[in-house]
Amino acid sequence: MPTNVEEGFATKAIHAGQDPKQWKHGSVVPPLILSTTFEQDAPGAHRGYEYGRSGNPSRTCLETCLAALENGKHGLVFSSGLGTMTGLMTLLESGDHIVCGDDVYGGTNRFFQRCMPKQNIKASFVDACNTKEFLAAVKPNTKMIWIESPTNPLLKLADIKAITEQIKATRPDIYVVVDNTFVTCYFQKPLDLGADIVMYSLTKYMNGHSDVIMGAAITKRDDIADMLRFSQNAMGIVSSPFDCALVNRSLKTLELRMQQHSKNGLAIAKFLESHPLVTKVLHPYLPSHPQHELALRQMSGHSGMVSFYHTGNSAKFLKSLRIFTLAESLGGYESLAELPSVMTHSSVPEDERNKLGINDQLIRLSVGLETEQDLIADLDQALKASTQ
Repeated sequence: MPTNVEEGFATKAIHAGQDPKQWKHGSVVPPLILSTTFEQDAPGAHRGYEYGRSGNPSRTCLETCLAALENGKHGLVFSSGLGTMTGLMTLLESGDHIVCGDDVYGGTNRFFQRCMPKQNIKASFVDACNTKEFLAAVKPNTKMIWIESPTNPLLKLADIKAITEQIKATRPDIYVVVDNTFVTCYFQKPLDLGADIVMYSLTKYMNGHSDVIMGAAITKRDDIADMLRFSQNAMGIVSSPFDCALVNRSLKTLELRMQQHSKNGLAIAKFLESHPLVTKVLHPYLPSHPQHELALRQMSGHSGMVSFYHTGNSAKFLKSLRIFTLAESLGGYESLAELPSVMTHSSVPEDERNKLGINDQLIRLSVGLETEQDLIADLDQALKASTQ
């Protein structure tokens, strides 16, 4: 392949950071290195690794691969998505301010509302769909913009490029962070849109098998990477080598999985939109979505995330499901359904939930990889059962 031609996504996923030549034994699959400590040639003279918290070969393989997939330069993994947030907050100082989208993961809302004020760091929650209104919330002490797009659970979109360009034109000191968990780097690349940092709950689509809890931050900036690498080590919020090996393996099928999640998700969204017991469907690739044009411009596709409002009894609907499992989280090969108002977003203050429309009629689906017709039939029978 000519050196001036960028490798495809699947090629990067399979080969970036995986070169067998880095191991004397030439293992094609990167070995799982569980050692917590590494032999040194002399005091303070090591061969790249000294202690497992500071660095590990299995972790390096994953971090290198993540950076390549994101068109970034540096990848860092943490103990969870919220662990990643904890690390990112070390970029700030007491007295700083954050502008955050109003519809975000419940854990993000809780973290900013209940944890960060103790460090004298406060956040304002503003509708990121309205770029002008969102940027108007920036204060002299604002040091971070937090964008989740698409959002959880309402699947709202923020114009990442517009927000970033306008911020950087006047306040280049502000860090722009994008939580890309819902669509992954396969469908959207925030760094290419101007963001400083893209973060993930790798627990979700990136791992895709509901068996690892992990987070990541990827950046092109050396200064940010240096600070985060220090925090990763100093605070000890790192991932185990075993979990890193699992996620590294999962990335090899990310392209195939996202294509199928996207196909199933859109089919279900179209089915729900035509169902007499459904009043509204939220999916960025439906023409009915208020930011459909932005979705087509900013993303190359959407995942299996679908939210909808219905007229039945939500408890009966969820209890009647046979293939979809009633459970929190998302992004695994199995289909899940949940009630955000009392599950993933219960920590969001009630008045904020009501304002956003996160009520007991809102169902969030994580559409998995099962046969499309089976999933549609399951939703249909459960919706009918919800009115009986």
